[in-house]
Amino acid sequence: MKLDNLFQQNVFSNDSSGAVQVINFINHLLEQALLQNASDIHIEPVEELTRVRLRIDGLLQKFVEVPRSNHNAIVSRIKIISGLDIAEKRLPQDGRIEADVNGRKVDLRISTLPVIDGEKVVIRILDKGKQLKNLAGLSFSSVNFVRYKELISYPHGMVLITGPTGSGKSTTLYATLEYLNDESQNIITIEDPVEFKIKGVNQISVNNKAGLTFAKGLRSIVRQDPNIIMVGEIRDGETARIAVQAALTGHLVFSTIHTNTAIGAITRLIDLGIEPFLVAAALRGVVAQRLVRTICVNCKEQYAPTNTEISSAGLSALASSDLDKFSLCKGAGCENCNHSGYKGRVAVQEVLAINDNMKSLIISGASERALLDEARTNNFTTLIEDCAQKVLQGVTSVEELLRVAYC
Repeated sequence: MKLDNLFQQNVFSNDSSGAVQVINFINHLLEQALLQNASDIHIEPVEELTRVRLRIDGLLQKFVEVPRSNHNAIVSRIKIISGLDIAEKRLPQDGRIEADVNGRKVDLRISTLPVIDGEKVVIRILDKGKQLKNLAGLSFSSVNFVRYKELISYPHGMVLITGPTGSGKSTTLYATLEYLNDESQNIITIEDPVEFKIKGVNQISVNNKAGLTFAKGLRSIVRQDPNIIMVGEIRDGETARIAVQAALTGHLVFSTIHTNTAIGAITRLIDLGIEPFLVAAALRGVVAQRLVRTICVNCKEQYAPTNTEISSAGLSALASSDLDKFSLCKGAGCENCNHSGYKGRVAVQEVLAINDNMKSLIISGASERALLDEARTNNFTTLIEDCAQKVLQGVTSVEELLRVAYC
């Protein structure tokens, strides 16, 4: 990676020009992060160095190292522009910056954390200039795409998107709202934070300091005559109860929840104190998803996998019976993908529709295994199976299947 003179020297002056160099360092860092489509910047003290890493396509990559003597100046500058207390170094702090980086509007979420060697800073980048994806661009399989459009066509009920942080849940929700948005619909969201503005949609940002929580905001939203409600995340029993009640009283409710599988969302709602019969009545469906890296199109090449590789990835049933002619794809590595073999990411999903039989099982307290068996009768495919199909299509690799879909 070509760096400017400031990075090559890895030195900031101790005279009056030092502050300018710190500012230039941070500006250059933000520019490079945006150019490489990084989602996060990590600035962390490591013994005698300050290490800067970028999260690109879901994985952290080393960007640059600077002498430890510059660490406090860098952290202080970030605290100043994000409204944090530069004197407080013993406690974690959170802040934000709305910035214009080379003409691109970005929202930066700042988090500081005191660690043994100093203060670690993580900057989450929300690029407001990015174009929202539409439903067709969410990489649903043909079966899952049809099923999801059926789920969101109901006038009322709850649809949940589940997965870990950074799995594209917000992207799916925004694409859904964009698809449903028209003059006949009153759509209201409460989010933490509002990542993208959608024309015609009433969007609220959580403000915990002012007492505006998900639960409190949701109570007010249901009094605003909404057709569609989007709750950024169901974190507690109170929010879950209000969301379920809204879904049962004629509203279409979308939200996210943290579980590993689609069926796990049912268990999670019950664990939050929602009665099984209410879960069965309110829940229309659940989408579980992950993001896997896509093979770089510039250096993609075919290769013959070993039987062990096919077996470990669970591809045996999907592969050609003639394994000698069976091939997969991988990236050889090139300048376009920074020699990683990957460029960009794509979602893998499982879409669970709650039918009458599933409702009966939920009410009776059936196990997740029983729920999965019932889902299988309705052509349900798991995350692993959806990812396996994308491996066979040459979209992603066995390595990504094992890294992401099996977690």
